Amino acid sequence: MGHPAAETSSFMTDFLRQSGGVAIIDGGLATELERHGADLNDPLWSAKCLLTSPHLVREVHLDYLEAGADIIITASYQATIQGFEAKGFSGEESESLLRKSVEIACEARDIYYDRCQKGSPDSNNGRVLKQRPILVAASIGSYGAYLADGSEYSGNYGDAITLETLKDFHRRRVQILAESGADLIAFETVPNKVEAQAYVELLKEEDIKIPAWFSFNSKDGVNVVSGDSLLDCASIAESCQNVVAVGINCTPPRFIHGLILSIKKVTTKPILIYPNSGESYDGKRKEWVQNTGISDQDFVSYVNKWCEIGAALVGGCCRTTPNTIRAIYRTLSSRSPAPSS
Repeated sequence: MGHPAAETSSFMTDFLRQSGGVAIIDGGLATELERHGADLNDPLWSAKCLLTSPHLVREVHLDYLEAGADIIITASYQATIQGFEAKGFSGEESESLLRKSVEIACEARDIYYDRCQKGSPDSNNGRVLKQRPILVAASIGSYGAYLADGSEYSGNYGDAITLETLKDFHRRRVQILAESGADLIAFETVPNKVEAQAYVELLKEEDIKIPAWFSFNSKDGVNVVSGDSLLDCASIAESCQNVVAVGINCTPPRFIHGLILSIKKVTTKPILIYPNSGESYDGKRKEWVQNTGISDQDFVSYVNKWCEIGAALVGGCCRTTPNTIRAIYRTLSSRSPAPSS
């Protein structure tokens, strides 16, 4: 879908209006894939499933759609051409794996629409079968995600990594995903200012036609994880015409309220938030620290407050599940009357 600049600015506004004011983003992908039996012990992480078990990726996308998600995010967060090449794939194969991540999400959407036509809205054991606009967001993880050493949680790339290095690293992936049939690009877990700047310059230089969103992560509730100012980072996103929403992901729920208020100071764009379950991740041991998170009920108890102060897109990140998303769907459905279509 091409979106000329003027259309890009109204793209998200129109979508939010059709979604009843607040749109629901899906939840964690990797942890769900593991629950379905995928083995993700690999630098490619969830992107490994694009190779080994695309049917599981499609299954998880469908689980989220049936839980009420309006936006599904592709399994390309960890999928980089450089990462695939390091595994012995050719440049061509690597590019086709990126496209495949979007194809799988689009297939899931088609299957879902098909089920909607066959089934009745809310009667199927808690499954939401409701014809509605659904977006496929092509995920782009940070340079730190490709390193697979947890540095997207520190944003500390060292002096060798400059604005130009980052642009070169991301350029081809951005081009491919922009032309893959996705509705928008989701730049996720952006840990520092220089990477946000690299993305904005790439969107311009490559004349990217589809909209994008930027979501940053924070571990102190004030700055992004690198220590850069969230206000500076959000301002970079605000300055870019392609960016249709700006916000926070993979951050503990307790910080979200304050972060929304901060972002509101510098942006007029819709604010998106999809926090993690509040659990801590140990990057060295590559595992989640047990019992550090919050329950779905607690997670959802925040949702109305977040929407009241300005969140327009809400979902979950690591360790949240279709149950979390279903609970958000129910909370939001009871919150506002359904818009008349």
